[in-house]
Amino acid sequence: MLRTDGTTLVNDNAAPPSSALFPNDLIRTPKTVGARIEATGSFADIHPETMVQFEGDELVLDHGSVSVSTSRFMRVRVGCVTVMPVNSDWTNYEVTDVDGRVTVSAFKSDVYVDARAKNLQEPKPGKSNREIVRQGEQKSRREECGAAEERSPDAPAIGPFLNSPWAKVAGGVAIALTCLELCLGDDPVSPFLP
Repeated sequence: MLRTDGTTLVNDNAAPPSSALFPNDLIRTPKTVGARIEATGSFADIHPETMVQFEGDELVLDHGSVSVSTSRFMRVRVGCVTVMPVNSDWTNYEVTDVDGRVTVSAFKSDVYVDARAKNLQEPKPGKSNREIVRQGEQKSRREECGAAEERSPDAPAIGPFLNSPWAKVAGGVAIALTCLELCLGDDPVSPFLP
């Protein structure tokens, strides 16, 4: 559920004071008002001037700031950086993304900050891209890959297959052939109905 005063936008439409959220919903708060996401075992306060995408147990922060309280491992992702609780105890943390700098503050319990490599290669043995922000601490880092992840041409495809150019072309060809057959064919579609 999303709780707001009515000035928050969900998918570029004004949200009512209380509304259901679905995966991929994009939430934008205005300059002076925040909003709250309530889910089983978690809630997230979206600060003013923030844009975040709801993904169920993960929030994808484009810019701005969110505060999360969770006992269900709710995560916040900013490009290559993912912030998540260390354990299932109630954890309260804040993630801020301003001008490519991600700041993580752990208020109650500890959180992991995982950073995926920009080139999507595995880290060298013995080198970890994970650090811990302990309760009461704050750490910042540059968000190096941004929302549009780069990958080498020989890297495997990542993401939904049906969004690939090949799938779109194949779908268009299948639709065109079906239309030609139905529109120009002399035989009935069903052999039982002449």
